[in-house]
Amino acid sequence: MNQDSTAKEIIEYLENRIDNDLVKNSVHKVKFMTARDMIVEITKK
Repeated sequence: MNQDSTAKEIIEYLENRIDNDLVKNSVHKVKFMTARDMIVEITKK
């Protein structure tokens, strides 16, 4: 991930981390889920 990553790439990255349980703990997982949901909501047309 870098500043030039697209919203789609970021969403895919977050979903991968969530789906494969690549998080520190349950709080970290919820933060990733919230970030993903917010990016999806912001980018809806």
